[in-house]
Amino acid sequence: MGHTLFCVLSLFFPTKVTVSRRPSWSHIYSGEKIRVTCQIEGDTEWTYEWTPAKSDTRPPHNEYVIDGAAESDSGNYRCRGKKDFSLTQWSEKLTLTISDKPRPVLSVSPSWLSPGASVTLNCELEHPSAGWRFYWYKAVPDLSHKSYRYELLPARDTGTGHNSYVLHGQTHTAGHVCRAGRGDPVYYTDHSEPQFVWSGDVGPSASLTVNPDRVQHFTSDSVSLSCEGNSTEWTVRRFPEDVPLSPCSYWGTMTGSTCNFFTSRSGTAVYWCESGSGEFSNSVNITVHNEYYGVVLVSPVHPVTEGQSVTVGCKFRNTNFVSNVIFYQNDKVRQNDTRQELNISAVSKSDEGFYKCQCSGKESPQSWLTVTGSRSETSSSTVPFVTGLISGISLTVFLLLLLLFIQSVIISQESATQQTVDQSQTQVYSSLLHGDVSVYESIRGSGNTQSGRRDDTEENSDYSNVNPDSTTGTNIVTTGNWTGTKKGTERRKTTTQRRVNTPGSRLRFLSRCLITATL
Repeated sequence: MGHTLFCVLSLFFPTKVTVSRRPSWSHIYSGEKIRVTCQIEGDTEWTYEWTPAKSDTRPPHNEYVIDGAAESDSGNYRCRGKKDFSLTQWSEKLTLTISDKPRPVLSVSPSWLSPGASVTLNCELEHPSAGWRFYWYKAVPDLSHKSYRYELLPARDTGTGHNSYVLHGQTHTAGHVCRAGRGDPVYYTDHSEPQFVWSGDVGPSASLTVNPDRVQHFTSDSVSLSCEGNSTEWTVRRFPEDVPLSPCSYWGTMTGSTCNFFTSRSGTAVYWCESGSGEFSNSVNITVHNEYYGVVLVSPVHPVTEGQSVTVGCKFRNTNFVSNVIFYQNDKVRQNDTRQELNISAVSKSDEGFYKCQCSGKESPQSWLTVTGSRSETSSSTVPFVTGLISGISLTVFLLLLLLFIQSVIISQESATQQTVDQSQTQVYSSLLHGDVSVYESIRGSGNTQSGRRDDTEENSDYSNVNPDSTTGTNIVTTGNWTGTKKGTERRKTTTQRRVNTPGSRLRFLSRCLITATL
């Protein structure tokens, strides 16, 4: 009867049943842990039924745990309570959609380094949602596996709350990777594809040279890329032709530390060396042009330093020069005569820019000439500094040696003088041992006020305790104490002072002069 009454009452007063999930993020990804909870108001002594009816995993409890979600766990989830012969209504449905594990996309700006520039890394997810923290890595070449290993950037093991990260002070070619994580324990996304910040400057332990040394090439040209540095194992990579980040063995022949290849089709790619010890070399741009142009610009692939000589030329595919050659810098005529080369004897920053050449009605593509700061200026400014520093050190050493000699003489002279100093001086030294006011403080009395406060300027001076009368070559031996009061002042006027003119006092004055000269 009671059960029948409960069933009847539940028709008119249904028990409220709700279903929720943790975490509550809008997108759930493959591998994450999900908890779906059934809540029934009022009495808690229920057993629970769930749908979809997965008999092998359906618990009789109010929490449905999916540990390591998969796409097959997607669907609508409902629950209800059961007690004896009583049943609640089904809850509203909760829809779970499980997506593949995400892979973030990393972007870097700028891609090519310029002096003093900061680099910004941005890590983007296809379906961003709450709770993500972002982790930042550098890509380190691993030639044994023809891939990269990822090392966390310093102090980034806990991730950052923002999807951007700024790098300061980067000067050489480097690869970077990001990923995101959320939850406890942390669920990580896949790593992004490596993205690179390229620099034309030669790195500290690896460098790349190109033969022939020019940016622009024709199709079917033979090019050699040589790696140099402190390593016995090398490979050359390029981006983005064919397979991105593909090593030389995919599109050329790697022999020792040199990659030889033929330019197969038009396009632009960045090339760099990677060493077996995990370093990157400088990077170079190489552009391949087809028969349509017929002429290419001959310009150096590496940045040039201010003060160096630079030659920019014009090269035909199959014919010789038959007319004037015009060289342009930033679309303005730089040279127009029969010379086939533009020679710059001492390049400067004003020579930086886009260059191209024109001859017999054909015009080459343009290439950028990079000019870096002068190294000679740095070295020339360092020479006088070092010379002056050495001269200063030599003078200081000489003066210090002379000072030591003088002070040894002072000690010997004062030892002899001490035998002749009268009994009043002995009483002064005795009073110092018993905590009375110092003789040097009595000499500084001229800087005191009647309240006993001392002059701040004298307090801060390194020589505030020097006897002002010592410049006359005379020592003052005082047989009275200074109290700083008016009465003390009067007493000082009646205090007996003896001037002891000694060789040591004159030498002490000379030593102070040497100290001042040394400093």
